[in-house]
Amino acid sequence: MPIDLLAFAASSSLILLYYLFLRWRTRRDPDFSVHRFNRKMREAWVDMVAKNGKMDILAVQTLRNSVMAANFMASTSVLLIIGTLNLSDKIEKWAYAWQPGMAAESMAGELWLIKLGLLLFDFFIAFYCFTMAIRYFNHVGYMINLLGGSPEAGVSYQQVCAYLNRAGAYYTYGTRSFFFSLPLVLWFFGPYSLVLATWILIAAFYKLDRAP
Repeated sequence: MPIDLLAFAASSSLILLYYLFLRWRTRRDPDFSVHRFNRKMREAWVDMVAKNGKMDILAVQTLRNSVMAANFMASTSVLLIIGTLNLSDKIEKWAYAWQPGMAAESMAGELWLIKLGLLLFDFFIAFYCFTMAIRYFNHVGYMINLLGGSPEAGVSYQQVCAYLNRAGAYYTYGTRSFFFSLPLVLWFFGPYSLVLATWILIAAFYKLDRAP
């Protein structure tokens, strides 16, 4: 059990160090991060829609596609939560069968319950993030139609961009939660699998987080 806890601490530290490095690298070079690039593209899209009065259909269709994508991912999160809960009644048997060298069966069962609880919590975070993304995408759908066409509504370009960027950020957090579930799943196969999967995930993040 201590090896598993050390592996989890090492995995968490590696992810934390990576995000600290990404933040430091982005401060030195603002164009390094793809997330800042995506924010600029969203703001440029809002500006294009606001200045061109014939882009209403494109705006509605783009936001609808975004809502559908977030809705699909939120539904997937619910299915994963249900599937994880269905494993809870089998966890003690699997803990004893997969780790026969444990001195106490109850200790193995408790450790597996911790792993299962962390995996479940990760999927709950993903569900929350995707639902919040849907919420903000819906708000943007109303706000962008008022932008520039009704000054008394009090909707500004900065407000629309802020809501759209929040929606995009929540969607990113949700997908990252799915990525984080992979090391947690491999943790069931042993502590070394957790650390190895974390290294592979960080390497993938480094490639994904770099701006094109």
